[in-house]
Order: sequence, then C-alpha cells, then structure tokens
Amino acid sequence: MKSIVILTGAGISAESGLKTFRDSNGLWEGHRPEEVATPEAFAANPDMVHRFYNQRRAQLSEVEPNAAHLALADLEKSLGDDFLLVTQNVDNLHERAGNTRVLHMHGELGKMRCALCSVTSPCTTDLATTDVCESCDRPGGLRPDIVWFGEMPYHLDRIYEALEAADLFIAIGTSGVVYPAAQFVSHARQHRARTVEINLEAAANSDIFDESILGPATEKVPIYVERVLTALGK
Repeated sequence: MKSIVILTGAGISAESGLKTFRDSNGLWEGHRPEEVATPEAFAANPDMVHRFYNQRRAQLSEVEPNAAHLALADLEKSLGDDFLLVTQNVDNLHERAGNTRVLHMHGELGKMRCALCSVTSPCTTDLATTDVCESCDRPGGLRPDIVWFGEMPYHLDRIYEALEAADLFIAIGTSGVVYPAAQFVSHARQHRARTVEINLEAAANSDIFDESILGPATEKVPIYVERVLTALGK
C-alpha cells in the first residue's frame, strides 16, 4: 500500500455536535437550501445569507475535533505525502485535529471571497453587506467562500489525480448522494484502489465499496486506522 485518499462528509463532524447538511425535513439548519446556498439567494437577500453563515461560523467555537478526526491526523503523520484528505465539510475540525494535507472541495467557513474581484482571504469575524473588500475597495461583494448549489467544487483536478494513484480509498460519514463526491469510489475502483466505507448507516452507494464498516465514526475510524498502520508496520 503506497497511497491513501480519505473522503469525509457531514457524518464525521456531526459526532462533534455540528448539525448535518440537511435534517429529516430536507431543510438545511432550518432553511431551504435555495434560501441560503445559491448565488441567487445571496443576490436576493444577502443579509439573511450572511446571518446564516455567521451563525455557522460561530458554532465552530463551541465544538472540538473528535476521536475520528484525531485518528486521521495520526494517519497523516505516519504516511506524510502518501496521505490526502478530501472533505465535503466546510468546518475546520480536521485542521484543528492536526491534519495539514486537506482539500475542502465545498469551501471553508473560515474564508471569504469577493464576488466582485474573486479574491479569497481569511474570515474570522461576522460578514455584512457593508463590509469593504480590501482588494478591490468595493462594498457589498464579500460572501462566504462556500461552494453553493450550481457552482463548481474546488480542487477536482487534484482530487481525481490522487484517486487515480491511490491504493486505498476510504469514505467516512458520507451520504453517497452528493455529486461529484459520490462518484469518487467508482473512479478509485477503476484505477484498482481498494475501497472502504465507514458510516453510521450504509450510504446510497454502499454496494460499490469493497468493504462497509457501519457504526459511529468516533468508534470505527480509530480502529480502522490502527488496522491500516499495523498492516504498514507503523
């Protein structure tokens, strides 16, 4: 085994207390996705969109990385450049656990982007429509650096390149219904990687994986990481 690619979804962060993308009613933390997660929503009601993401950003200070996050950080420390973590999550729990080789394909709550000049910068405070972009010196264009519906996910070229070189692909806490991430397992299999799912419940694409491990990420991920490290003699 030479290279491992990890994909994480909302399930791993949910065990730290962060709300998942949608609840049982199809709502995103009490809002319909089209109200807060599209460019059109931002254009129509930027104040509401900012309030929503300001609340989500504030919630990050109330939670901590869990045992699954910490286990993945340990795995990276052992593998170095042979490890890549791709996450659908916009929180910073992987980084706070110690991971550095992380690609946020749906953006990050801790960053903002100017819709007027496209410059991205860190965001540690609340955003408002009156804020002025430091790059273009214009107000009203700053938005969360989040990939909204209808927008292209980040880092896809790097992700597919890593999948093609991977010996092992592990999906953790993912639903298997959000594309293009739901296709990563098929792409990895086409290039002869072994594929493993670790989920609380079987994902929609569970039957594609070589192995499915069901249970809480905080319990199952540390056990599986230890299994991998033992196999590698680390």
